[in-house]
Amino acid sequence: MTETATPLWEVFVRPRNGLAHRHVGSLHAHDAMMALQAARDVYTRRGETLSIWVVPSSAIVASDPAEKDMMFEPTATKIYRHPTFYDVPDDVGHM
Repeated sequence: MTETATPLWEVFVRPRNGLAHRHVGSLHAHDAMMALQAARDVYTRRGETLSIWVVPSSAIVASDPAEKDMMFEPTATKIYRHPTFYDVPDDVGHM
């Protein structure tokens, strides 16, 4: 008897409005609704979560760390992206 593998889901939660969702873990579930219910049970026990996202792990595309130089080198030539390029007035305060 052969069993099919249960899909792996990545879980993201947002604790309150104004904050971004953050990755909190992974779980196995047969479908999206089961993944949402399991994520609620496992990752939101204290009732401090406003929103949950579940994403099939197979849908995530990631860069290869071995190709770091090729992927991120073009940003090194754009000095205007670094905040040290600008003069910040003293009266601006914390930035």
